[in-house]
Amino acid sequence: MNSQSNIVTALYCRLSRDDDIQGDSNSISNQKKLLSKYAKEYGLLNTKYFVDDGYSGTNFDRPGFIEMAEAIEAGYIGTVLVKDMSRLGRDYLQVGYYTDNFFPEHNVRFIAVNDGVDSAEGENEFAPFRNIMNEWYARDISRKIRSSQRLRGAAGVPLSQPMYGYIKDPENPKRWIVDEDAAKVVQYIYKLCIEGVSEYRIVSRLEQEKILTPTEYWISKGIRRSGKKGHSFKDSPYYWCKTTINKILNSREYMGDVVNFKTYSKSFKNKRRYENPEENHVIFEGVHEAIIDRQTWEMVQRIREGTKRRAPKTMEKNMFSGLLYCSDCGRKLYFNVNHPNTELKYFNCANYKGNRGTCNSTHYIRADALEQVMLLEIRRMTAFLQDKEESFIKLLMSQSMQEAEKDSKRRARELRAMLTRCAELDSLFTKTYEDNTSGKLSDERFMMITKRYDDEQISLKKKISALQAEIDAEEKSKHSAASFLQTVKKYTNIQELTPTILNELVEKIVVYQAEGTGKGRTQRLEIHYNFVGILDTPEVACLPQSVMIDTRQGVAVEYITRKAG
Repeated sequence: MNSQSNIVTALYCRLSRDDDIQGDSNSISNQKKLLSKYAKEYGLLNTKYFVDDGYSGTNFDRPGFIEMAEAIEAGYIGTVLVKDMSRLGRDYLQVGYYTDNFFPEHNVRFIAVNDGVDSAEGENEFAPFRNIMNEWYARDISRKIRSSQRLRGAAGVPLSQPMYGYIKDPENPKRWIVDEDAAKVVQYIYKLCIEGVSEYRIVSRLEQEKILTPTEYWISKGIRRSGKKGHSFKDSPYYWCKTTINKILNSREYMGDVVNFKTYSKSFKNKRRYENPEENHVIFEGVHEAIIDRQTWEMVQRIREGTKRRAPKTMEKNMFSGLLYCSDCGRKLYFNVNHPNTELKYFNCANYKGNRGTCNSTHYIRADALEQVMLLEIRRMTAFLQDKEESFIKLLMSQSMQEAEKDSKRRARELRAMLTRCAELDSLFTKTYEDNTSGKLSDERFMMITKRYDDEQISLKKKISALQAEIDAEEKSKHSAASFLQTVKKYTNIQELTPTILNELVEKIVVYQAEGTGKGRTQRLEIHYNFVGILDTPEVACLPQSVMIDTRQGVAVEYITRKAG
């Protein structure tokens, strides 16, 4: 038991962001001045401040309050002083529990200075009503904040704090700008993913290279962020976790987009945020400067989607994982390592009925064969580009894209006609209104004509929106073809296939079941390149047209890459 001389007078101060609207009257410094003055005037000695700055009154999980409660339970505190009841909290039931149960059970005197509440003078009849009013206030503030957030979010203003890699624009806090140092780390993480490095190994790489975690980076830069303030697990500022890597690789914000309403709270009393379904997200593209271009981001999503399957026991990962598809059932081919001959690595259909699936064939293909085939195909493609660049560009456009070009001109003409008609309808409506107000046109006739104009305009606007989307998609396709051309130019005269090259060029490879027997055995592969689809590259004199590999049984298999059909 503590002696009377050791008993502390707790001066509890709290301020939330919501209370800022009341100005300096509720500031921590002003609360401290008022409480210390009161304690001195009434002979309450041995004072100690307990402070929660930036914590809501509806949430009692506050570090300062918890510390004070623990000290009360240990018998160190005899009196608790607050400016008013709302500083203790804005939850009617919780505040009632502490004032009516917790404090009396521990022989603690409770004083709310401005509300005239002092438990030493007996029960205050108005205290419960003040508690209710404080909760109503919190509820009203929460409603106003939510309404404001909905309006801001719908207008494209970021509702969350800037992602790692961005900071708020000092001249416009509603806008994000690139944080160059952190952005380099984000780009490095995406680069490693494209190279085929797993998320776990990315974590190890960052730790080995002593790259600060986002939290520690913000601390080093003096950037205030919510969340943990100290070192993470292992007490290391360089200890990244897989969850952080996953979030960085999954965030659309790095393309320059604003994504609002990703989370929600169920009640103003419950500060926990819950994940909102994607269909409830509101996305605004190209709001701020991109750190990762859209094609790279989409490529990374495809890579990650394709490698979700649990790795084999060897933990070995193959660069073709996630890229191979069965020609018959459309399911993915999975990577396997032969046992006991571990040098033999292969893929087969995940849906093969011999493995309790429904596909009739294994679509077996060796990893070394795939590597040789793709290396040859890329070399054939780059050789063709170097020799006949103009012909290669025409190939990229293809017959279907040339037809699409004709459609594009047609769509442009239709769009211009629709926009012109919309403008005409606006003029006709104005004239009709003037005729009605001047008496030239009856009200009945006016209503009939304007309804017809409105119906036509609504229909036109829907068609314009759909047509504009088609035109935008066409423009994106042209840009993608140009981007693919530049990517191919990067890899002229390659001698070795790497995961980076493969992922930058190839979207997927469709594997057919091998056919024939003996020397006539063949297996067809259908290569779909990123953004442009299938390219049937013509023969190149200096390079072979196919790959021939002997199997374990000494049977040769010829791998052919051509269009289906």
